[in-house]
Amino acid sequence: MMTKQTLKHLLLSTAFVAAVASPAAAQVVEPQAEAGDPVADAKIAIDEDKPELQPVSANDVVVTGTRIIRPNNRSAAPIVTTTSADIAAQGALTIEEVLNRLPQVQANGEQNFADSEGRQRVKLRNLGFERTLTLVDGLRLGIQNGQDVSIIPTALVERIDVLSGGASSVYGSDAISGVINYILKKNFDGISLSANYSFYNHDNRANAVTEAAGRAFFPAQTGMANDGGRIDASLAAGKTLFDGALNITGFVNYRASEQVNLADRSSAACEVTQPTRDGPLTCTRSTYTTTGTILPQGGPSAGRAFVNNPDGSGTFVNYNSGPGTAANPFDGLGFQRKFNRLNAGGFVTLKLADALELYSTTLWYRDRSQNPLPNRVFSFTAYGGTPFQVNCNNPFLSAAQAQSLCGAQAGTAVTIPIDVRYRFDGLPSVQNKFENTGVRVTGGVRGALFDNVWRYDLSGVYARNKGTTIFPAFPDFDRVSRSLNVVSVGGVPTCAARVSGVDAACVPFNAFIPNNNDATLNNYLFTNVDGTQTIIPTLWQGVASITGDLGKYGVTSPLAEQGIAIAIGGEYRAEKFVSTADALFRQTNGGTDQRYTQNVKEANVEIQVPLVEHKPWTDLLQVNGGYRVSKYNRLESTFDTYKVEGLWAPVADVTFRGSFNKAQRAPTVIEAVQASDINYTTIGSRNDPCATIPDPQNPGRTLGPTATLAQCQATGLPANLYGSATLSCPDQSCTIRNGGFGLTPETAFTKTFGVIVRPRFLPGLTVSVDRFLIDLNDSIGYRPAADFINGCLATLSDYYCRGIVRNPGTFTLSSPTGSNPTAGYIAQGTTNGFKSKSHGWDFQGQYLLGLGAIGRLDVSFNGTLTTLAGGQGAPELPPTNCVGYYGPFCGESLPKWKHQLRTTWQTADRIANISLNWRHVGPMTLSYNATDPSLGIPVTAADRRNTYGGIKAYNYFDLSAAIDVAKQLSLRLSVNNLFDKDPPLIPDSRNLLGLLRNNTLFGYDLLGRQLVAGATMRF
Repeated sequence: MMTKQTLKHLLLSTAFVAAVASPAAAQVVEPQAEAGDPVADAKIAIDEDKPELQPVSANDVVVTGTRIIRPNNRSAAPIVTTTSADIAAQGALTIEEVLNRLPQVQANGEQNFADSEGRQRVKLRNLGFERTLTLVDGLRLGIQNGQDVSIIPTALVERIDVLSGGASSVYGSDAISGVINYILKKNFDGISLSANYSFYNHDNRANAVTEAAGRAFFPAQTGMANDGGRIDASLAAGKTLFDGALNITGFVNYRASEQVNLADRSSAACEVTQPTRDGPLTCTRSTYTTTGTILPQGGPSAGRAFVNNPDGSGTFVNYNSGPGTAANPFDGLGFQRKFNRLNAGGFVTLKLADALELYSTTLWYRDRSQNPLPNRVFSFTAYGGTPFQVNCNNPFLSAAQAQSLCGAQAGTAVTIPIDVRYRFDGLPSVQNKFENTGVRVTGGVRGALFDNVWRYDLSGVYARNKGTTIFPAFPDFDRVSRSLNVVSVGGVPTCAARVSGVDAACVPFNAFIPNNNDATLNNYLFTNVDGTQTIIPTLWQGVASITGDLGKYGVTSPLAEQGIAIAIGGEYRAEKFVSTADALFRQTNGGTDQRYTQNVKEANVEIQVPLVEHKPWTDLLQVNGGYRVSKYNRLESTFDTYKVEGLWAPVADVTFRGSFNKAQRAPTVIEAVQASDINYTTIGSRNDPCATIPDPQNPGRTLGPTATLAQCQATGLPANLYGSATLSCPDQSCTIRNGGFGLTPETAFTKTFGVIVRPRFLPGLTVSVDRFLIDLNDSIGYRPAADFINGCLATLSDYYCRGIVRNPGTFTLSSPTGSNPTAGYIAQGTTNGFKSKSHGWDFQGQYLLGLGAIGRLDVSFNGTLTTLAGGQGAPELPPTNCVGYYGPFCGESLPKWKHQLRTTWQTADRIANISLNWRHVGPMTLSYNATDPSLGIPVTAADRRNTYGGIKAYNYFDLSAAIDVAKQLSLRLSVNNLFDKDPPLIPDSRNLLGLLRNNTLFGYDLLGRQLVAGATMRF
C-alpha cells in the first residue's frame, strides 16, 4: 500500500531525474579501459564497441600488481574488477558500499557506525585495514594511519581492481592481504552531469526486539517507514586541445544523507541483551531519564534510586518500575549518520612528445557528519567524587519528596548530598561532530624512449588529511550545583547564589518534576564544548620506474614471440602523523600532543619471461619475478620481499596460473613510535598474583596468592618469595609500562594458484577458479597488560611471561609513576604477535550470450569460499579457525561462502538494459556454540546458547534498469534489497563484537529496501 510519504519520495525522485534530464548534445571521452585479468577483460569487452572506452594504446595493457606495461599483459594473481557500470546499477553513495558487496571484502560501514569519526577504510579478507594497501591509479592513497577513501567520489571511478594475495615486492609494505586499486575517469572532452537520489522504504515489523522494548516500556517504531534520503550529484568537464596533446579535466561532487536513528527501525528499538542462554531478551536501560532520576547520597533514603513520578503528582517512584522510569540510552544514535561531503579536483595531461608527457591529478574533499547525543545533566561521578547538594526547603520539592529525601529535616535549610541524572528530550540534542578534510596531489613525467623499447615514469604524491572531532558539551558542575540550591523569594523560586550575589545569572533547576524542558536553564548549564581533537596524517611519496622490452635487443626465448621485459624502480616515502587537542579536551580526557615521523627508502626490480608462445603443444608458458629491498629509518636493518609467478596455457582455452609472495608490513609510523618509546608508566588495576595481601572484606585477615607456585616461578619469582607480603604493590595496584618493544616487520607468505577457462566452443564464457593461502607471522598488534599476565599464568610461556619484569633483589612489580623503569612493571603496548591466516577459494565467471534481434545476455559471477580465518595467539595455544563463526574469540569473522550473481539483459541496439543481482551470504554460528574442538575456539558447554545461536543464510536481490536516450542522456532506476529483508538479530552485539549497538553486524543490509533514481547527461 502506497503511503503519502512513499508518494512524496517517489515524486521527489521523479522531479530530481527530470531536473537533470534536459537535452544535451556533446560527447564525453572516458578514460582508457585497462585490463589484465581474463574475467576483467570480459567485463570491459561488453563496451568494446563504444568509442569512448578505447585504451590510450590499442596494444598496451596496464595491470594492477605489476609495473611492467606491455602488449597482451596478463595477471598471474587473481583480480576482481568492479566497473563503473556495476557502481551505477547499485546507486552507491560511498566507496565502501560498493566494496562491501564483494565476497573478498570484510564488510564495514563507517557512516553507519555511531562511534566512528567517519573516515572510510576497506579491509580484505579477515586481516584488518592496516594490511590492505589502497592505491589510486597505482599510487598510494595516503599513510595507513590516516587514509580515507571518502576522497574518491563514486561517480569518478572507472573501475576498482581488487588483487588478492601479497604484492609488497611491487608496491611496498602493507600489501599483505592484497591491493585495492581505484582507477579514476580522466581525459573528458565535454561536460557530464550525473546524479542519484535514493531513500529507504522499509516495513518495520514486530519482532523479538519490539517485544523486549514493550517489556521495558520503550516505544518501538512499527509500520512502513520512508526515510534516509540520500543525494549524489557530480559535474565533470574537460577539454582536449592542440590536436589531443593537452587535456584539462575538472570535477565537483556533492553527497549527503539524512539521519536515520536506531529507534527508527523496529530491529533496533533498543539494544537487546540475553542475560541467560535461553531466556528472553532484555533492553539496555539508562538512569538518565526524561522524568529525572534522583539518587540520594545521604538522609533517610540514601542508596535508593528514585524517579520523579511520570504522572506529575510530585512523588517519587522506584527507578525502572514502570513507563517513563527508565530510558533507552541509544535511541537517538544514527543507524545512518547525517553527513554531507564535497569532493573536487582535476586532471591535466600534456604530451609534448612520445618521450615527454606531463600529468597531474588533484583530489580534495571535505566530509562533515555528526552523532546526536542526549542532552543531559550528568551524574556528579562524571566530574569526581563530590555529590550535588539540595536544600531541604527547596520550593521545587513537594512535601512528599522533601520527606523522602530529608526526613525530619524537611522544610529546613539543611542540605543533603544527592545525585541528579536528567535527560532533556524536548530540547535540541547535543552533537558529536566530525569533520574530515584532505587533499591529494600527484604529478609526474613519463614517456617512451629508443623506439618505444624503454618507458620511464617519475611520479610524486602529496597527501594530507585532517580529522577534527568536536566533543559535545558537559554541563558546568558548579552551575548545576548552584541551580539545585533554590530558595523562595516572594514566592518565586530563586537560586541562593543569586540572592547572595555569587552568581546573578543563575537559573533555578526544578529537577523534581518530569519532562523539564526549560531552555533558559539548559543555556545556563551548558557553557562550552567539551573539546576538540585533531589528527593530521601526511604522506610524501616519490616513485621512479623504468620498464623495458628486451626483445627489441634479441633477448627473447627461441620459443616465444615476446621478449623478456623488466622494470626497475626506486621509491621514497616520508610519513608524518600529528595529534593535537585543545585545553578543554585535555582537561576532560588527559593525554598529550603527539608528533610521529618515519621515512622509507626502497628499490625494486621485476621481470617477465615468456618462455613459450603459440606452439601446438603450449600456447603460453611464462614466469615472472620481483624483488624489493626496504629501509625504514625506525627499523635497525633492511628487509626484503619477493614474488615468483607462473602462467601456463597448454591450449588457448585453458590457462593455469600461480604466484608465491613474501609480503611484509613494516610498523606504521604510530606503531613504530609506540613500540620503541617508553611513553609513560601508569598504575594498574590489579595486584601481584603471587603476593599475600590484606583481605578488604575482613580487616585483620589476609588472602594468599591467586596463582600457583609454578605460575609465579614462570613470572620470574624465586620459590622462597612465593606468598610474601612484601610483593604487594602500593594500593594493591602494580605498575604498567607502556611501550619499550623492539618491533620487526610482520611477514606473510601468500600463495595463489588457479585456472582460467575460455572455451572456444562456447564463445563469451570465461571462468576462473583460484586458491589463496595467506599465512602471516609475527603479526603487529596492541597487547594490554592483562594479556601478558593472564597469558603467562595460563601458558607459562616466555612469549607472555616476557611482559612481566620484576625488580632485581625485591622481585616486586612496582615503579614510580611517570618514570621509565627498566624493571618492576607489567608491560603493555604494540608488539609482534604470533600468527594469522586466511585461506580460501575465489570463483569468477562471465558469460556473454548473443540473442540476435532480442539483444544479449551477460551473466557474471563472483564468489568466495573461505576455508580458514584465524590464527594462533602464542606457540602454546591451539590454532583457531573462525570461518563461519562470530562472537567472542572470533569477532566479526567471515561466512564460509559468499557470492554475487548478476544477470543483465541488454537490447540489441544497446539502448536499454535490465539487471538482476543475487547476493548470497552464508550462514554463521555464534562462537559460544562451536562444538568442534579442532577449531580451537575456547568455549565450554556452559557458554552455549539455546536461542540466537547463529545467523541463517541470507539472500538479497537487487533490480535495476537503465535507458540511454540518444547517447546523451542515461536514466537509471534501482531497487536494492528488493524483498526488504531485515538484518539478522544478534543480542549482545556490542559486547560480542565490540562494534554496533543496533543488534546486528556489518555485511547485511541494515536499513531495508532502497529505491534509487539516477540520471547522467553528456554534452
